[in-house]
Amino acid sequence: MIFKGITFKDFDSNLRLLTLLSGMFALGSFSYSFLLLFAYKYGFTTIQVPILYLLFTLVAALFSIPFGKLSDKIGRKRVLYLSYFFWILVLLLLIYFSSILGIILAFLFYGLHKGALEPVQKTLVAELAHKEFVASTIGAYQLVIGLVALPASFIAGLLWDKFSPQAPLYLSVFLTVISATMLIFIKEKKPIH
Repeated sequence: MIFKGITFKDFDSNLRLLTLLSGMFALGSFSYSFLLLFAYKYGFTTIQVPILYLLFTLVAALFSIPFGKLSDKIGRKRVLYLSYFFWILVLLLLIYFSSILGIILAFLFYGLHKGALEPVQKTLVAELAHKEFVASTIGAYQLVIGLVALPASFIAGLLWDKFSPQAPLYLSVFLTVISATMLIFIKEKKPIH
């Protein structure tokens, strides 16, 4: 059989909904560069800002495997909800507690968010994909997320410039809540042990 490619028509309604909600979430989850700019604006020096980058990448790396194992036990959706919760904590800390301590906590939660989101989201896509097209499905899914990520940071920059540094954070909270609500309707397949 010759592989002729995959289209979104090949996604079932469950996978289409996951792609849609993930795209909506990605539209509000701008680049970490905005978080670093936010930290710089609110008291961190140019020497200290890279330490925040190191902090969140280290936390994400340390927790990605434990979150993956946790998702095997309690389900992918629950860990994705946890990831969204961590992201909302990041946003709320930056909106309401933009002190040195608040920003450090925000970067810790950002690392937890990334550690929970990245591996679990891709695993859920793979489990919902047609067995013959798992790699192509993950590729198509990542294409959507990547294409949405481009305007996400542009929109965040416009909101920052035209309104305030908090404006993209409020938009992200709104889109995260919508995405989390849509996640309720995803029918998760039980992982095989």
